[in-house]
Amino acid sequence: MSDTLTKPALKKKTNTAVGHPKNGRRPARKAGGGVASLCVGGPTGKVTASKLIHMIQAGLPVQELRDLQINLAVPMEKLVPLLGISKATLHRRMAGGRLAPAESDRVVRFARLMDKAVAVMESVEGARRWLNSPQFGLDGAVPLDYAGTEVGAREVEDLLGRIEYGVYS
Repeated sequence: MSDTLTKPALKKKTNTAVGHPKNGRRPARKAGGGVASLCVGGPTGKVTASKLIHMIQAGLPVQELRDLQINLAVPMEKLVPLLGISKATLHRRMAGGRLAPAESDRVVRFARLMDKAVAVMESVEGARRWLNSPQFGLDGAVPLDYAGTEVGAREVEDLLGRIEYGVYS
């Protein structure tokens, strides 16, 4: 049995930090308050699916990309190719202040994966480590790399669900 399919051993948590109101876990980032921050350990109940769709269609602010990069703790040079954004396009988006709808959708996709990984691994650091390490359940692929497509992202979500419920097949 591969140890990548099991939750890492965790230290007992104290109640000193303010956590997610639903399940008590810590948010990945306290500042921000945007969609990426809301999808990663924030009060997701405040953004309805309908509102999120409209926000994505309008294009998220570039700050959402920065928040995602901070939450995942990966260099921007690694993150933007995963999101299908070239260097030239990134500079245009930074200057314009908004992401395109397709880019916004991918930012939300990765933010939701981070949130699911935090829930399953029970810590932000554990989630980051898991998302950046090859996983047996993905045939040795790194989850962040695998999630570059919607199908790959669904496979990563499925693997996290199997880990959460202890289903190894």
